[in-house]
Amino acid sequence: MKRPASEIERKVLLHDLHEAYMEIFPAPGIEEKLKVLEPNSYVAVTCSPSKGVDETLELTWRLVDAGFRVVPHIAAKNVRNHDHLRDIVRQLKKMKIESLFVPGGDRPKPEGEFSSAFQLLSALEGIDHDIREIGVGAHPEGHPDVDSATLFSELQKKQALCQYMVTQMCFDSDFLGSWLHDMRARGITLPVWIGLPGVIDRNRLIKTSFRIGVGDSLRFLRKKPNIAAQLMKSSTYKPDELVLKLARYQADPDNLIAGYHIFCFNQVEATEKWRHDSIAVLQ
Repeated sequence: MKRPASEIERKVLLHDLHEAYMEIFPAPGIEEKLKVLEPNSYVAVTCSPSKGVDETLELTWRLVDAGFRVVPHIAAKNVRNHDHLRDIVRQLKKMKIESLFVPGGDRPKPEGEFSSAFQLLSALEGIDHDIREIGVGAHPEGHPDVDSATLFSELQKKQALCQYMVTQMCFDSDFLGSWLHDMRARGITLPVWIGLPGVIDRNRLIKTSFRIGVGDSLRFLRKKPNIAAQLMKSSTYKPDELVLKLARYQADPDNLIAGYHIFCFNQVEATEKWRHDSIAVLQ
């Protein structure tokens, strides 16, 4: 990675790379891969549309026991009913989980009573829990199944029930910057974690993204041939150029950017090496 033009941008990039955390999905061998992370690191665990909440909670238990600070994803469409939600909360209490991410979920149809993140967040309000921070998804580049007006109104409703938002995986810094400016002007004040692609094999990026439910960001690439061309330059994608372009938006305190949520597609080692190497350059 190159050093950014200004000292302010260098400092904010350095801070955000230090505080970055990775999203992983349950898969054989993932615990071994996570050993390259520093002790007590934050790790987010996704919720599969097909395998559901139990798989997420099982891996969360093991990672907590291994010393990680885990942010489990509890997808609304995978929660059967209020009793199921109370059981999930009991498990989270036992694990001393302090941060939770609540997406709507990518199941075609809900498994039970909850069809949206807002519904699940509203139900959580009536349950005693120890979760200090709850996050929700945000879609700067749009969603294939939901129009932009609905995305905004849902985010507006959820804002009172959560503490932060995480964007979908983004490739266009200017698009993200414009979206942030629009959201702040329209009263969305939640701190935002930028959904950053990690260091990943290009073919794996494309194939896996659709399988785990972030394919909407790649569909966006069809409308952005210049960004698609960047992905085609090499068999391995690195977010260096994207991070440098994002720096000016991160340096603006009005944007309330909290840091990076890195989509590493379980390629933890390569992304962690890139993070460490980038920090060394910036220092």
